[in-house]
Amino acid sequence: MKPNKIKTLKNLKKIVQQLKKQGKKIVFTNGCFDILHAGHLFCFEKAKKLGDILIVGINSDISVRKLKGKGRPIIPEKDRAYLIAGLSCVDYCIIFNEQTPARLIKEINPDVLVKGADYKKDEIVGQDIVKSRGGKVITIPLAEGKSTSVIIKKIIENYEKTRCATNN
Repeated sequence: MKPNKIKTLKNLKKIVQQLKKQGKKIVFTNGCFDILHAGHLFCFEKAKKLGDILIVGINSDISVRKLKGKGRPIIPEKDRAYLIAGLSCVDYCIIFNEQTPARLIKEINPDVLVKGADYKKDEIVGQDIVKSRGGKVITIPLAEGKSTSVIIKKIIENYEKTRCATNN
């Protein structure tokens, strides 16, 4: 269950070096992607249009837990990576353990760093690294009402309604 698109940092660095020699523009985005949804796909598709190669950094389970709390992630890192690697707009993905992708961004050296518009450009981790090397930082508008938190809330509400109905 490990598609060719899921890479280690060592392998990904070699691939990126080769791609850059070929003049390819590298785009990078990252996140937890705990429950993959249409909002994520929307962002990935828009990001892909900003360059030739899209790399997605995925927070590891340990990293997600530190960021989101004890009950998360819902979907294990290997499954999240497998799903993201299965998307046609994603060229490569990598799981990282740190809370931020700063080290990964420094190592990969993307030409374009992309995040959702819920982030202010000057608050995006790695933006200083990318800009200092002549790259761009771009925010993509969010798909309205499409978020993992909204999905989790809806699941809980539906579960509670169903549970109450069966207990009556």
